[in-house]
Amino acid sequence: MQFFDLHCDTLYKAATEGKTLDEPHYEVSFSKGNSSFTKWRECTAIWIPDNMNILEMRTLFEGACGVLRDESKRLSVPVNDLNARKNSFILTVENGALIGDDITYIRTLKEAGVKMLTLTWNAENSIGGGADTQGVGLKPFGKLCVKTLESEGIIIDVSHASDRLFWDVAEIANKPFVASHSNSRSVCNHRRNLTVEQFEYISKIGGLVGLNFHVDFLNNNACEALADDILKHAYHFLSLGGENTLAIGSDFDGAAMPKSLESIEKIENLYNLFIKHGFNEQVVQKIMYYNAHNFFSKF
Repeated sequence: MQFFDLHCDTLYKAATEGKTLDEPHYEVSFSKGNSSFTKWRECTAIWIPDNMNILEMRTLFEGACGVLRDESKRLSVPVNDLNARKNSFILTVENGALIGDDITYIRTLKEAGVKMLTLTWNAENSIGGGADTQGVGLKPFGKLCVKTLESEGIIIDVSHASDRLFWDVAEIANKPFVASHSNSRSVCNHRRNLTVEQFEYISKIGGLVGLNFHVDFLNNNACEALADDILKHAYHFLSLGGENTLAIGSDFDGAAMPKSLESIEKIENLYNLFIKHGFNEQVVQKIMYYNAHNFFSKF
């Protein structure tokens, strides 16, 4: 089985807890992934909390990059190698707040190997509004960031964006962008999820949307969320023409998971659930691996 995961918080966790990327109690670990998949690509996000100051943010970023560099060598796993025979880590950043007001820092991100950047987390930052600041769109500096990120070949991620910021990005972006870990607002009415119009737009421009396993985004009653709810989101997105758009963005090690999907070694349960409920096997393989691989290969 092949698996491409657009989002986990394991690198952030390892960096802040002084641990490795092979901790048995983490939801994502090298050993679990290596034994579960014939080919595995894991986007390892450095989450930047909104309440940090710019120095703290950049210190966290630099430290996490060091952890990934050391772990890549120790585990013999390449970074940002889509053609790796078996496994590869992909470096991403969750929250463009660490750019501050310094546009040149985007080059620093590029040189560090950042492949994808989530423009905001939940709060407002120098780029624009997050999910908790729905009235705030893309700021003038944010527009410059979008253009610069595109010119540097860093994928723009609009998960956590306000609705207004989403459409502001859509208006000026020249390249397809992604929502790395966002579900359907029609299925679960949460501001972090995508509207029909947003998903259709991402699909139209050749972008990518990763199904999120976090219970709050799966079911309007989070305590009742099950892995089956992921299929409801997938079915809805596929009904909107998302066969080549849909992927997985688990949110492992950063969110509450439903039963039977408590860690990456349980991904086979989701695959089997898709097949059991009549999803076309070729479409399931696209969701699990090929759509993300094909998209990232363009950057």
